[in-house]
Amino acid sequence: MPALERALDAHGTAVLCAPPGTGKTTLVPLVLAGLLDGGRPGAEVVVAEPRRIAARAAARRMAWLLGESVGGRVGFTVRGERVVGRDTVVEVVTTGVLLQRLQRDQELAGTDVVVLDECHERHLDADTVAAFLLDVRAALRPELRLSPPSATTDAEGWARLLGGAPVVEAEGVSHPVETVWAPPARPVRPPHGMRDDPRAAVARGRRGAQGARRAGGRRAVLPARRGRDRTGGRPAVRGRRRGAPGARAGSGRGAGHRTGRFRGYAQGGAGDLGGRVRALTVPGVRVVVDSGLAREPRTDHARGLSALTTVRASQAASRQRAGRAGREAPGVVYRCWDRADVVRLRASPPPRSRSRT
Repeated sequence: MPALERALDAHGTAVLCAPPGTGKTTLVPLVLAGLLDGGRPGAEVVVAEPRRIAARAAARRMAWLLGESVGGRVGFTVRGERVVGRDTVVEVVTTGVLLQRLQRDQELAGTDVVVLDECHERHLDADTVAAFLLDVRAALRPELRLSPPSATTDAEGWARLLGGAPVVEAEGVSHPVETVWAPPARPVRPPHGMRDDPRAAVARGRRGAQGARRAGGRRAVLPARRGRDRTGGRPAVRGRRRGAPGARAGSGRGAGHRTGRFRGYAQGGAGDLGGRVRALTVPGVRVVVDSGLAREPRTDHARGLSALTTVRASQAASRQRAGRAGREAPGVVYRCWDRADVVRLRASPPPRSRSRT
């Protein structure tokens, strides 16, 4: 944090790179706003999240860290819901809300710092917000500070985009993660288009994960709810009541599944579960079963409509998924594809043509 604050003071912009679970979403805004020890009070911080679930969960977590409820010094605004108060200095919004706010108030009056969380996902709204903020800094408010934190972002690319911004890196506690390659025993339909067939590979990986003698929970990363159902049940929710100990999310960041059909407790294990406020990073995961697939928006020009299609996940997404198994103790990741396919994966997700805010 001291290095990040020095970089923002000197350049106004800084790229923050830190592993998942180190506090990029929840601790950094509180320190920048002076709400925790080490920060300078008086700054108003806006945190932009790509999804409504993440915005609500981040606000709840930060408010819990301060011993308050949402709507005090920490609030959030998403489409159709706004929970802020007179004392709010940290506001978590979706990128779509921030984009509309910039269209109404180009100067973004009253805001001192903007944190573009999960900038590596490259949503259309997020990229447009970044472009608008660069224009605001160049023409209207050079004192506006801007920081895009991420665990898997192209740091050098963002640094060039922000005019030679410094890159601040933080090291997290990482335990060794064993990689088990679990390719399908027979060919499956290629993962591209409106349909996918992850059953053979992921079911095999899940069987291996169930046999692993490791304390803690398991997590299966599948591209959509349909894939979860077709793979032999819902790994996150089946057989467990809401708030039951050991419930694990089955999606994870970067999985790219539709979020509208799932409740908050199945969207990353964040927020208030049965009276227990948990971190945004799902605790207790020791085994990750990675399908190697993701859902990305594509435009069907014949119909003139956009839809989510199944594609191969990027190398950055695979590293992030595997890292979740080694957050608290040594873990194992079952990758449901062949080792030789790694070199053919894209280094990072491409910019998206459509946002799902």
